[in-house]
Amino acid sequence: MISVVFVCLGNICRSPMAELIFSKLAAERAPQLALDITSRGTSDEEEDNPIYPPAAKVLREHGITGAHRARQLTKREVVNADYVLVMDSSNLFDVLRLTGGMFSDKVFKLCSFTSRPRDVADPWYTRDFEGAYRDILDGCEGFLRYLLNRYGNK
Repeated sequence: MISVVFVCLGNICRSPMAELIFSKLAAERAPQLALDITSRGTSDEEEDNPIYPPAAKVLREHGITGAHRARQLTKREVVNADYVLVMDSSNLFDVLRLTGGMFSDKVFKLCSFTSRPRDVADPWYTRDFEGAYRDILDGCEGFLRYLLNRYGNK
């Protein structure tokens, strides 16, 4: 089982979008991979809140649905994960701070798996949920290609 945790600040916009997008892609394109896919936030300020309505709306417009409740990332989850995929440099710093700099070999920015590495801008502030969707989709597709190249058809 390959454990993947997507991480953003509050776990109500980008990381749950990534969790749901990646879950759908993996089910459609790589059903042979045994994956455990979750998402978390570096902050507890949105704890137990559902996905932010504008983020859910963009997902629905692209045929993606799913339930979600915000949860804060724990050090234990980082330790137990195979991959921790953060949305931006601030999230990367927060995860490395949480772990005392340990486990950096499994923490990546999601869009580092694309041909154009970048941060996924926070749509809470930019209000560009469609742009966030496109960046997250690009990152998820790149990460899935990476997993398929690494683990093949096992």
